Amino acid sequence: MIKKSVGVLVALSFTIAAQAQFTQQDTLRGSITPERAWWDLNYYDLNVKVQPDKKFISGYNIIRYKVLEAHQVMQIDLQEPLKITGISQNDEQLDYSRIGSAYFINLRKKQVPGTYNELYVQYSGNPKEAVRAPWDGGFSWSKDDNNKHFVATSCQGLGASVWWPNKDHMYDEVDSMRIAIDVPKDLVAVANGRLREEYAYDNSDYKLYEWFVSNPINNYGVNVNIGDYVHFGEKYEGEKGSLDMDYWVLRDDLEKAKVQFKQASKMMEAFEHWFGPYPFYEDSFKLVQVPYLGMEHQSSITYGNQWKQGYLGRDLSNTGWGLKFDFIIIHEAGHEWFANNITYKDIADMWVHEGFTSYSENLYLDYHFGKKAAEDYVIGLRANILNDKPIIGAYNVNQRGSNDMYYKGSNLLHTIRQLVNDDEKWRQVLRGLNTDFYHQTVTSEQIEDYLSEKSGLDLSKTFDQYLRTADIPVLEYKIEADGKLSYRYTNVVDGFAMPLRIFVNEKAYDIHPSSVWKTEKLDGNLNTLKIDRNFYVKQKRAS
Repeated sequence: MIKKSVGVLVALSFTIAAQAQFTQQDTLRGSITPERAWWDLNYYDLNVKVQPDKKFISGYNIIRYKVLEAHQVMQIDLQEPLKITGISQNDEQLDYSRIGSAYFINLRKKQVPGTYNELYVQYSGNPKEAVRAPWDGGFSWSKDDNNKHFVATSCQGLGASVWWPNKDHMYDEVDSMRIAIDVPKDLVAVANGRLREEYAYDNSDYKLYEWFVSNPINNYGVNVNIGDYVHFGEKYEGEKGSLDMDYWVLRDDLEKAKVQFKQASKMMEAFEHWFGPYPFYEDSFKLVQVPYLGMEHQSSITYGNQWKQGYLGRDLSNTGWGLKFDFIIIHEAGHEWFANNITYKDIADMWVHEGFTSYSENLYLDYHFGKKAAEDYVIGLRANILNDKPIIGAYNVNQRGSNDMYYKGSNLLHTIRQLVNDDEKWRQVLRGLNTDFYHQTVTSEQIEDYLSEKSGLDLSKTFDQYLRTADIPVLEYKIEADGKLSYRYTNVVDGFAMPLRIFVNEKAYDIHPSSVWKTEKLDGNLNTLKIDRNFYVKQKRAS
């Protein structure tokens, strides 16, 4: 059966690759293949021994799953140079074939719909070393100032299969997970969820740290961090009760962390206000120091911003407001709502993570410093927008869109806030997203439809314009001989007719442009016309 099934996949993937210049591996990585579709993840039991001196890992993953449809071939992913060394079910070794990082396993036991089964996958090797984490994923092997090993993983986009075997597609999240890490006994291993046990082996140089995640988690959100860590923490009284907020930092940086991490509770206060309760009370909240900049690992936010305000000491908005907070604490923790709670099914829709979380920086400022500060900041971010290609990428080939998903995405949401024109209603829409899509994987279309429905506005063309083109709407206008104002939109998709606020002599007018010229009489000197800066629209006076 494996030959027939893989043959179909090969033909399909080569067809897609030929059409869009993507590779067979892109398709196997980015699509819900038949060998993935028939089973649903239930539980991972991941056990890994990390040998930093050798940059070597070994271990196994027990994969529990529910059978949805009868099928006898399963796809599991693991990237080279790591190799699977054995696969078994019910103590029987199984045969498998491989196409790149995709392993196709011939199951002997009949797979009956509705039943639960387990697969035991062993693996080992020297994993890919991250060159520029977190943008280039894998293991980061480093040492602290005391020459002790300082190690961490990161893998968004590249995929969690860069360091452990799993069903490496975002559409299916495991319901819960155990993560057991063996590390040299002078080090500490920190992963997701809660620490269940520390176990020191007799006559061994290694020690086991067992962590448990009780909530659904996406693959790239799983992480391992190893170092000479010390721990401190606090309890935050939040919307769902008392939340454990734990901090793991290198021994020599403890005092710095105690000062800088005071922003974590301020973050939690602002984001629970805007987005609703922190989505993982059962698993706690953590900040964990790592040897790279940082990443949104679920309940285990990694931090490497060098104890500085802004982005490594830089204000991304050039307004001054970006230095009022530690970018990594605020941005990466914002992902607990948008990335970890609400998760894209396909990385083509990555703006659902990054657009909303870039926007969360604006809302943090709004909560603590006021609305004008927030406006200044998000508008200042526009200088970073390239408008090089659409924000939404190609589907089913693990292809993200433009990096404009961050700053343009946040300005799209800020523009929609103006259209809603009711801040409390807008807050309830954002909170509703995190309630109605609680612990779910979603498409951009679902989020777009939800925002339209709950706002009471047809935002479909607005999303098409800002997400699916690289063009920014232009309000073209001219002053007629009789003193009236004529205006229209240019550089827009068919049917784009987003309402707009303009000022003439500082007096506000709400107008309704389309791609067709409209003319109306407005009071004041039309030469003073300017668009409300909170709308991400350009203006041009017709010659």
